[in-house]
Amino acid sequence: MLFLYNIIVQIANFLLKIIATFSPKIKLFVEGRQPVFDILKDKIKPTDKTIWFHAASLGEYEQGLPVIEKIKEKFPSHKIVVTFFSPSGYEIRKNNLVADATVYLPMDTRKNAEKFISLVHPEMVFFIKYEYWPNYLNELRKIKTPTYLISGIFRENQMFFKWYGEFYRKALNTFTYFFVQNESSKKLLLQLGKTNVAVSGDTRFDRVATILEKDNSLDFIEAFKNDTLTIVVGSSWPKDETLLVNYINQTSEKVKFIIAPHNIKSEQIQELKHSITKKTVLFSEVETGRDLSLQDFDVFIIDTIGILTKIYSYADIAYVGGGFGNPGVHNILEPATFGVPIVIGSNFSHFAEATALVNLEGCVSISNKNELLDAFSNLIRNDDIRNEKGHICSTFVQMNKGATNIILKQILND
Repeated sequence: MLFLYNIIVQIANFLLKIIATFSPKIKLFVEGRQPVFDILKDKIKPTDKTIWFHAASLGEYEQGLPVIEKIKEKFPSHKIVVTFFSPSGYEIRKNNLVADATVYLPMDTRKNAEKFISLVHPEMVFFIKYEYWPNYLNELRKIKTPTYLISGIFRENQMFFKWYGEFYRKALNTFTYFFVQNESSKKLLLQLGKTNVAVSGDTRFDRVATILEKDNSLDFIEAFKNDTLTIVVGSSWPKDETLLVNYINQTSEKVKFIIAPHNIKSEQIQELKHSITKKTVLFSEVETGRDLSLQDFDVFIIDTIGILTKIYSYADIAYVGGGFGNPGVHNILEPATFGVPIVIGSNFSHFAEATALVNLEGCVSISNKNELLDAFSNLIRNDDIRNEKGHICSTFVQMNKGATNIILKQILND
């Protein structure tokens, strides 16, 4: 099976180069990997001590950041190497300040794995949540490098638990320790004979809890809000926006809206803006320095990245997008940490934190425009309900902190 896997990787690598001529995202994926080994040769010397963290994309990077920061603090003489698989993670965080080298992870061929690990020569390796690359893991096992999975999630439908997944199960032998999010993941690993496992929880709670300690002020958002009840829409997709625009155009409630779409391509932003009948301004228009009276606008569209977390601090109600598509709803913990009640779409069952908050009634799930109307009306008109749901959300975050300390305690004792 490993032989077949290697053939498939080679074929995929070839096909991606062809697809890259038509897809800007795949082009980033392919071209971004070309200079990786040269970057590593430049930034990592043979005498350096290094620790390697791998994240699939932006969400996993943010999830692992509390551990990266603590490890950097505990091992100040080591260089930190961070790798991404996805362009959406790498392109946004390639200039992060926590790592000494941030690169794409080369495709999982035996040759790439040997060369990458030879150049990085890590003393410890951390995979965040998932992504189990057999050739990289096999190479790490050969040289007996301590390797950890943090905030791991295992489900019965994964290849490890199928009759044909033997070579993937062998790859798991590389891990020194598994730090998983829940008991069901631990039970599945125990079925495979893995006893080196602990339920540590999700490090994302540690990540979002620290947001409260930072300066989240944004003068232009404060000017726009102007002490008016504000709904912040984060990471919205077209299906979310169809429902939201219908509500925005028809509501008579005294409320403002800030919309931060998941996709900020100019044509889609313009289409969104033109679909809204109320007075709407773009962040890019504010950036030009135009003399705009932001308090006079009803809708603020954020056509940039990197400031949504701060914007949530100004929310009275949050709508988090993605719940009408696959894989599902985006990060609800960022608004939750600010004590904001949350509304989401109906596809959230694969996300433990969303399921928990819906069950606790801090988060409201909707399936259509009538349910959206009811949810918003209820939260806008009833201060007690809005405050109670917000309190449930903030308490939920605070009660689930601590995964990072559990992980660090085990690692430092190994």
